Amino acid sequence: MAPHTGRHPVVLIVDDDKNTREGLQRALRPRYDVRLAESAARAMEALADGAVDVMLSDLRMPGMDGLELLKRVQAHHPDVICILLTAYGSVETAVTAMKQGAYDFLTKPVNLDHLDMLIARALRSREIESKNRDLEQQLDNKYGLESIIGNAQAMQPVFDTIRQAAPTQATVLITGASGTGKELVAHAIHRLSTRSRGPFVAVHCASLSASLLESELFGHEKGAFTGADVRRKGRFELAVGGTLFLDEIGEIDSVIQVKLLRVLEERKFERVGGIETITADIRLIAATNRELHQLVREGKFREDLLYRLDVINIPLPPLSERSSDIPALCDHFIREFSVRNGRPVMGITADAVNLLSAYAWPGNVRELRNTVEKMVVLARSDRLTARDVPPNIREAVRGKSAGTGAQATLGEGSLAEAERLKILAVLGTQHGNRTRAALELGISRRTLHRKLQEYRAQGLLPAALAEEN
Repeated sequence: MAPHTGRHPVVLIVDDDKNTREGLQRALRPRYDVRLAESAARAMEALADGAVDVMLSDLRMPGMDGLELLKRVQAHHPDVICILLTAYGSVETAVTAMKQGAYDFLTKPVNLDHLDMLIARALRSREIESKNRDLEQQLDNKYGLESIIGNAQAMQPVFDTIRQAAPTQATVLITGASGTGKELVAHAIHRLSTRSRGPFVAVHCASLSASLLESELFGHEKGAFTGADVRRKGRFELAVGGTLFLDEIGEIDSVIQVKLLRVLEERKFERVGGIETITADIRLIAATNRELHQLVREGKFREDLLYRLDVINIPLPPLSERSSDIPALCDHFIREFSVRNGRPVMGITADAVNLLSAYAWPGNVRELRNTVEKMVVLARSDRLTARDVPPNIREAVRGKSAGTGAQATLGEGSLAEAERLKILAVLGTQHGNRTRAALELGISRRTLHRKLQEYRAQGLLPAALAEEN
C-alpha cells in the first residue's frame, strides 16, 4: 500500500476489553484516525470497509484469537502493519507472532510513548518499502525483459535464452552487430537474476587504451603509476554482488586477456601495483560485434578465454531480420522522444512505417531510434508521415526498388507502394522463401501469394523474386 497523503494514517484497535480500546483511542487520536473493533470478526469487517494502515490486536479474545486474525489479515490485507498486544506474553508466543508476519509484539500495560514511536517507525518503514517497490518496478520497466521490444520470430530464441540463463551464475556472451541492443539484453539478464539487487556495472572496452582499461577493470594502488595519487577501486570491485558487463570484449589486448582469464578461473585478482588478492564475487556478461572464433584463428584472442566467456551464447539478429518489430519500436521511440522533446507527436502513419520497414538499417535498432528522434523533432503534424522520413532513407529505398527492376514513386509516400517495398525487402532478406517471409511480415502465406500475383500482373515483381521458393 502506498503511503497515504492528505489524511491521518488509520489505526484499527481490536480488543474485547472496552477500557483498553477506549484508552488506546484517546492516546492515539491526536495523530491517527482511530477505529475500534471488539472482536476479530468485526475487525475483518472494518478491514473490508476501508483502508487501514496499522492494526493493534489483542492476542487472547473470545472466538477467533489474535494469531488467527493475524493469519487472515496477512492473507487478505498484506499491506496492513500488524502489532499484537497481550497481558500474557511469552518469548515463544512472540516468536510465533513474528514468524506469522507481525511487525511487533507488545505486553500490556502498553507504554504509550513506546507504542507511538513504534507505529511511526512502522509507517516509515512501509513507506520506504513502497518506494523501493516502485523503484524496482521502474527498473524492470526500463531494463527488464519487458524493455526489449520484439515479437518477430527471430527474437523468440533470444527471449527463451535470457529466461533460461538469468537465474544461473553462468557467464554469458552476447553477439551481434552494433546497435542490436546487446547492453539492453545484459541489463535484462541482470534484472531477472538473483543478483538483481546488486549493482550493474558496464565497461565499454573499445573506448579505453590497454593501460587505462587495466586500471579501470582491476583498480590501482596509490603510486602504481604517474598520476595515481590515491588508491582506486576497479569495476570488478564496484560490481561485487552484482553483474559486470564488458562490451566489445573482442577489442581487449593480450595482457588484459590473461588477467581476465585468471579472474574467470580463480575469481581472484590484484589491483595494479598491489599485492593484496581480492575476491571477485561477480557475474560476468560480455558482448562483441566481432567474430571471436576468427580472432582466435588469427592469434588475436585467447582460445581458453573464449571458452570461459562463451558458456551461454545469445546471438542477436539484425533489424533487417526482424522488420515486423519496426512498428512497435517506432511507437515506443515516438512516446519516448515526444515527451523528452516536448513535441505533440501522437503516432505514425502506415505509409511511413512501411517505408521505414523497407530500409536495410545497417545501424540496426540504434539507427532506427536516432531516426525516429529526428522525425519527432522535425515533425510537421501530430502524426509522423512518409514526408517526415529522412531523405537519405527514402533515397536508399528508392535505389533498392530501382535495383530490383521496380518502378517507385516515393516523393509523397504512397501507402500501397510502401507496402510493396516492405514485402519485397523481406522476401529478399529471406532469399525468396515465401513461408519465412510471410511469418516475418505477420501475414498468411496465402495473402503473400496474392500480393505477389498482383505485383506480377502490374509488372512490379522483380524477376529474381518471381520464382517460388
